[in-house]
Amino acid sequence: MAFFRYKAVTPEGKVVEGTLEASDQDAVLARLQEQGQLPIKVFSGEDTGGLLSREIRLPWQRKKVPQKDLLIFTQELSTLVKAGLTLDRSLSVLSDLTENAYLAEVVGELLREIKGGKALSEALSTHPQVFPKVYVNMVRAGEVGGALDQILERLEEYLEGADELRSYLISSMIYPCILVVVAIGSIIIMMTVVIPQFADIFENAGAPVPLPMMVLLVLSGFLTGFWWLILLVIGGGAYWIYSRLKTEEGRLNWDRQLLKLPVVGSVLQKLEVSRFSRTLGTLLQSSVPLIQSINLVKEIVENQAIASTMESIKSGVKKGEGLTRPIREAEIFPPFALHLLAVGEETGRLDDMLLQIADSYDRDLKRSIQRLVALLEPAIILVMGLIIGVMVVSMLYSIFSINDVPL
Repeated sequence: MAFFRYKAVTPEGKVVEGTLEASDQDAVLARLQEQGQLPIKVFSGEDTGGLLSREIRLPWQRKKVPQKDLLIFTQELSTLVKAGLTLDRSLSVLSDLTENAYLAEVVGELLREIKGGKALSEALSTHPQVFPKVYVNMVRAGEVGGALDQILERLEEYLEGADELRSYLISSMIYPCILVVVAIGSIIIMMTVVIPQFADIFENAGAPVPLPMMVLLVLSGFLTGFWWLILLVIGGGAYWIYSRLKTEEGRLNWDRQLLKLPVVGSVLQKLEVSRFSRTLGTLLQSSVPLIQSINLVKEIVENQAIASTMESIKSGVKKGEGLTRPIREAEIFPPFALHLLAVGEETGRLDDMLLQIADSYDRDLKRSIQRLVALLEPAIILVMGLIIGVMVVSMLYSIFSINDVPL
């Protein structure tokens, strides 16, 4: 038995919180439903209260809504709507339930606009910084088809898939990034603190400085004396790259070169194929027209080399060529994905097949990232070991050379 915290809505529409002891979350849900309460969130006691479990937001991030908060909002709204609560009552509950202060403020504005006679999609479109166009158009399709509860459920699945993939990418790169930071920090400390002390040692001993130590001393002197120039060059280079990426041509060329990289290019292609397929499949499943869906996908795809092909794909669809042929000519899908796409068109299950492609490439992407990380970690350790090893050997050689100096 374990303790679980919960948030639920009473039959009167009041949000309540509490703690229950049960064997698992399903038992908590069953007990709450027996009490006539609508469970919104159930989580174990270990998941709350700790400092490390809380998301830390810097002051300039307070006016942003993370994807995780948007996912939670969608899950809770879907639960309330499927339970039969009216839209305005559901939003009223969520305005009190949402922990993100800015999102709670936005939900309050949505509630006022809904009560003023606006449709939910129209109200969502007034907050593009929170709700992307894909979100708004799927809700609009659900309103037109009278299936808002089903659309919210698909939105929940879409956001869950995107959040899971994003979280996996971030967690996979944490350790290599820590290794790089430690390696750079170790080299800087040795070059600025340890190596300069050898200059005084040789000067006091009146001994000649060996060539390896002379090279290290020159590098150390340049690093300590012209650190500002190094930072200026790095900052200037970063600004030049940033300004180039802000231009359409520069970003296009950059993304094209990324796709040509030996290992990284394959990972990026799989990532974009997954994002393209999941977004387009979810939109089509939500009855959003194909041309409109392609326009929305263009905004989701981050690699501009792939996004630039959307116009030619859309043109091919308008000509009646279907979807597979324009995508094959654009050369953005691997052969296996193209085969599945063609099967989807032939069987009339294009939306389902696109989602299957996304699931397949999500799994393939995770395997590729595992191989990439497995390659990066020893490579970083090897390079760091070689650099520090050369420094240590040079220092030992210099120390031994002092003992050879005649008294």
